[in-house]
Amino acid sequence: MAAALAFWDRQPPLAAVASSKFASVSVEVKPDAKGSNSAVPVLNLESGEQFVGTPLILRYIARAGGKPPGFYGLDPLGATQVDYWLDYAQTNVSAGANFEAVCIGISDYLALRTFIVGHTLTIADIAIWGQLQANPMWKKVKTSGKVPYLSRWFDFVAELPECKKTVEECEFKKKAAPAAAEASDTNNKKANDNMGSFDIGLPGAEPGKVVTRFPPEPSGYLHVGHAKAALLNQFFADMYQGKLLVRFDDTNPSKEKDEFVENILKDVADLGLKYEKLTYTSDYFPQLLDMGERLIKAGVMYADDTPVEQMRDERMKCVESQRRNRSVEDNLRVWQEMQKGSEEGLANAMRLKVDMKSANGCMRDPVAFRCNLTPHWRTGTKYKLYPTYDCACPFVDAMEGVTHALRTSEYKDREEQYYWVLKEMQKVWPGLPNVHIWDYSRLNFIYTVLSKRKLTWFVETKRVEGWNDPRMPTVQGILRRGMTIESLKEYIISQGASRNVTFQEWDKIWTINKKNIDPVCPRHTAVDVEGRVPVTLSNGPSELEVVTVPRHKKYPPAGKKAQYRTNRIWLEQADARELKEGEEVTLMDWGNCILKKIHKDAAGVVTAIDADLHLEGDFKKTKWKLTWLAQSEELVELQLSDFDYLITKKKVEEDDDFMTLVNEHTRYDWAALGDPNMRTLQKGDIIQLERKGYFIVDEPLTKAGKPIVLFSIPDGRERKGPFPGSPAALASKK
Repeated sequence: MAAALAFWDRQPPLAAVASSKFASVSVEVKPDAKGSNSAVPVLNLESGEQFVGTPLILRYIARAGGKPPGFYGLDPLGATQVDYWLDYAQTNVSAGANFEAVCIGISDYLALRTFIVGHTLTIADIAIWGQLQANPMWKKVKTSGKVPYLSRWFDFVAELPECKKTVEECEFKKKAAPAAAEASDTNNKKANDNMGSFDIGLPGAEPGKVVTRFPPEPSGYLHVGHAKAALLNQFFADMYQGKLLVRFDDTNPSKEKDEFVENILKDVADLGLKYEKLTYTSDYFPQLLDMGERLIKAGVMYADDTPVEQMRDERMKCVESQRRNRSVEDNLRVWQEMQKGSEEGLANAMRLKVDMKSANGCMRDPVAFRCNLTPHWRTGTKYKLYPTYDCACPFVDAMEGVTHALRTSEYKDREEQYYWVLKEMQKVWPGLPNVHIWDYSRLNFIYTVLSKRKLTWFVETKRVEGWNDPRMPTVQGILRRGMTIESLKEYIISQGASRNVTFQEWDKIWTINKKNIDPVCPRHTAVDVEGRVPVTLSNGPSELEVVTVPRHKKYPPAGKKAQYRTNRIWLEQADARELKEGEEVTLMDWGNCILKKIHKDAAGVVTAIDADLHLEGDFKKTKWKLTWLAQSEELVELQLSDFDYLITKKKVEEDDDFMTLVNEHTRYDWAALGDPNMRTLQKGDIIQLERKGYFIVDEPLTKAGKPIVLFSIPDGRERKGPFPGSPAALASKK
């Protein structure tokens, strides 16, 4: 009985299918029409064992087949190189902002090579071919003229009979998939609604006529949840060749500021939104006041001076207000007082007469207008009376021709209210069109609050530097931390239009970011100042030598850098304490050295090392590959900063005492020395400090004596041990 290869029929694992043909491994192909774009292929063996994911499946097939010769490499070195490329193909050779750069790097690598590894076809070739063949961006890159060697290699591999047959078989299955999926969707619509997919249409959508809108309130900066809303609206507008509108919902002057408007516009630009026009709800204040008067005359809106707490209690208990049956004339009189902002006007709110007995609390006579004497950021003191969001939104949506209003599922209870309000407005304002509401899940993250009220508290209490603090979940905050716009957009799109409410791990979004920055970001070297160890190389150069090395060995466009060498260098204390006398180690990008003497103080701290260069030594045989810096006045001072979550609880519940969950230790700074090339780094540059991780430049070198400030960029891996700035971590150092 053959092993069974299961996968979503719209994403066949070409490399796995082709490899089984090359290796003559019997595999039964089992496409699944009920899968999703998040599904990964699974190889099920007769024994009941499973191999999940293409890299693992390829490793098994290559070992199980035993042919063609050298398919998994001809020797241990070749096999190790194959392993590297299998992981590289899966992680890097995929659709994304850096796809072209990755292809250019592979093309340069293949300039003098016929195969990815060694001199024969290996499973590494099939892995890369499979990723390119399935990538819709590959055709454009291939014909761009930028990847001549990769194109030559691809054409050769693609013409191999096993690969050609695989494409023919799998393309046939993909063409058959839509019909099967349609039948499957009929029976599994509820399940599909919860998947991270866009395989769902907007109700009543017609190509070329869809209008969506992104309506931020200018009471804070955009956070990652707003980014999802913005990009989903853009996605559906593009999907139906329609239009996207951006509209500021500026109906509450107490919370709104010019600062927020300016920074939301910056975020919108950074997110790359292509909107038809920019509007403001305040543009429609005259029409909204006109609408209010019409609703009063129609008998569906009344003035209520019930105290706020009593009104809230009555709504909870389904008790009608004593003011509910005021006459139209009395309501119009109070309406005029409210527009003046008089004492009587300030005591009242205008409520819609809906249904106080409704099981849906949102339908129990919601407030539609209320007074506010705070000057409006845009209209000043012209108005004293403002509509609520629930009143203004249906009207302005309809006035602007919005066909589909996308809202998070937390507003599901308000949909009934939205449609009721719009229907009543249509009765008194002929010609207002219908609007479809389409809901999707709110984006939630662990150890994170996205409430504007709580984020404002962090800013106002100075727990953070501001709305763009790297600890904040705002768009500007995570970009300042080192997230790229491309990675943020890729993550949001990967979530799809799911209606399944979940708490997302930050690891996934940072893993995507790492995948995009690693292939292209320059490499530099830094050594922590605290505990750094001087090393004397007895036969090293007595005068400072400078050699030129690549800033990224696998990405030539990153350019070159100068490496300084001398007979006195610095090592990190953490590295030095692991070393042993007589041991041979590798100094990265220089060569080997042999440790002759390791000096330690009474506490066992390494204070100095004596060593001999042994450049003819084999770096493949050494255990330690060490980062180092030549002792030189050219070294630059660095401040490295790492950050922790602002909240200590993984999932914050509604009844939690928020103040007790605030993390008091969320930033840790430490001093380091960096290689001289870092003098030219600019704000926003992303680099890798070798063996330390990825960093973004927050403050470049501006004057002597002031360090370059680098923020640590998470790479998606779980932190080992406590946060460096926490009491537990600090106590362990004592």
